[in-house]
Amino acid sequence: MANPNQSNPYDSDEPVGIISKSQAKREATELQKLGATLLEYTPKQLLPLNLPENLLQAIQEGRKITANVATARNKQYIGKLMRNIDPAPIYAFLDAQKGITNEHNIWLHQIERLRERMLTDPKAVEKFIADYPAVDIQHLRQLVRNSQKERQQQEAGKHIPPKAFRELFQLMKTFIKEPATGYQNEVTSDEETNEE
Repeated sequence: MANPNQSNPYDSDEPVGIISKSQAKREATELQKLGATLLEYTPKQLLPLNLPENLLQAIQEGRKITANVATARNKQYIGKLMRNIDPAPIYAFLDAQKGITNEHNIWLHQIERLRERMLTDPKAVEKFIADYPAVDIQHLRQLVRNSQKERQQQEAGKHIPPKAFRELFQLMKTFIKEPATGYQNEVTSDEETNEE
């Protein structure tokens, strides 16, 4: 038999579906983080999302801010604006961008691996020439030879910049085209980062 003094949770006058303050805070924090990720994209890249004008403006302003305090305030404001929109299309957009980034990185790594083969296997150079007959064969062979010399000198303990090695990569990139993704990605490989 039920204790008459014990309260029944189903007899509560509180409306069903009310979330706790801590849950609301977690959701607000999550939306703020989601909004902050949009600062990595230009307004042009965000156009497909059809974001409200005030949110796009806050993102554009946030991209210009350099002071830490102002950045924090801007992110809070973006988080507040995010409460009025459906986050699902934004999550889908970000997932799509990650997929494109992966494709871009795969393309760069394929070129890097092929370059390594060309330095150790003459057949790889011949295959590249056969696949891309427009390449300047003499220039390609010169870059391969110079890259091999650079590597030998580095292995001998000499500290020299891998100039020909990098030039070979850039030459190969002009022939091995990136798969079409519909988005110009700014991600660079280790190779491109090292060129700075």
